[in-house]
Amino acid sequence: MIRSAAPGMLAERGLRRKMWVAFAMQVIAIGLATVFGVYGATMVLKDVLIKHALQQEAEWFWQRNSTDPQYHVPDTFNMMGYLLMPGDPQSKLPAPLRPLGPGYYMMPEAMGGSLVYVSTMPKGTLYLVFKQTQVEKLAFWFGAVPLSFVLIVIYAIAWLTYRSSHRAISPLIWLANQVQQWDPKRPDATALNAQNLPVDVQGEALVLASSLHDFASRIDAFVQRERNFTRDASHELRTPMTVIRMAGDVLLTDDSLSPHAVRTVQRIQSSVGDMEALVEAFLIMARDGDVGLADEDFVVNEIIHDELDNARALLGRKPVELKVDEQAAFGLHAPPRVFAVLFGNLLRNACHYTDTGNVTVRVQPGKVVIEDTGIGMSHEELAHVFDAFYRGGEQRSGGHGIGLNIVRRLSERFGWPVRMDSEVGKGTRVTVTFPKARPLDA
Repeated sequence: MIRSAAPGMLAERGLRRKMWVAFAMQVIAIGLATVFGVYGATMVLKDVLIKHALQQEAEWFWQRNSTDPQYHVPDTFNMMGYLLMPGDPQSKLPAPLRPLGPGYYMMPEAMGGSLVYVSTMPKGTLYLVFKQTQVEKLAFWFGAVPLSFVLIVIYAIAWLTYRSSHRAISPLIWLANQVQQWDPKRPDATALNAQNLPVDVQGEALVLASSLHDFASRIDAFVQRERNFTRDASHELRTPMTVIRMAGDVLLTDDSLSPHAVRTVQRIQSSVGDMEALVEAFLIMARDGDVGLADEDFVVNEIIHDELDNARALLGRKPVELKVDEQAAFGLHAPPRVFAVLFGNLLRNACHYTDTGNVTVRVQPGKVVIEDTGIGMSHEELAHVFDAFYRGGEQRSGGHGIGLNIVRRLSERFGWPVRMDSEVGKGTRVTVTFPKARPLDA
């Protein structure tokens, strides 16, 4: 059965949203990588390149100073130098440089924010000051600008990739929306006809659309055959059984029949009743969702008495007493025939496997209990008792092994839990619970 997605599911978990999330995450990751890249480039520029350049500048100055004591300290657009000879007062230096010893410093913004390298030799101390504004300009032109250009190129490529991927999956999204609108009981595949498909449905999407169209067509044909079968079976199978039952009723009114003939006719009547219940159960199971029977309010106790009357004929001459213990009375809102089929199968099963003793039906608040003193079942048999065509051991012949399977399926369909407990040689206890039972006033 084709099931439509819950409302909003395609929007919340669809391919389009996943692609958009992936694209957004990619953009965020690239942006963060760019920011950290520019920051890292600035730090490398400050701490490595400029520091190395200042060290080389200081070495070059001392080499020239050793041959030309009058060689001037560096004084350029980007860098300013100060030379403090032995014995010179600290007042010759700018105030921020006076407390600095040999090494490399990054001055705070309040003190100019410059990069300072201090080199000490026997001839004096050299102070090289590199302007911070120049560092920022270098970081911008050699760091931020190239990285921004690369970022724009990457974003453009990512956007084009997203658009291309979006166009590639658009046919799949269209197909998913079409399937979502299908009625599970009768999917309409008209939109998936070859002449109705959008132009961009090509390649694998076209194969998928064709397969879905064929699949939906087969489902529609199958559903139609199922409906035809249940309609025809309901009429064609019930009619001969009704004729047999009515003929049996006529025969039973004939006083000339011998006791043996009367018992034979009664067995025929009982078998016809079993067959009607079985056909009714099959028809209920064959219908998907709608059982074809109207829900109505009914009293469980009344149907139990009717099924008990039908079951007494099954016991024949067996020394088994069929009893009912009505501790409560309650009603249900459901198809009465469904309850009759479920309860009737359980009751006939108890009568069939009980040779002596009793079969007791207890009606308790919201539940019905069927107890028998029959042959019982082992744990292994009990585990498979609701399986189709299963008959426990070789202790009892007859039956088709489908009655309890029908009980299980009806129980699951209508939400009436069935519990079965049994012990070999002691009997079986079946409890059917009805969560929506309606208590009746005493």
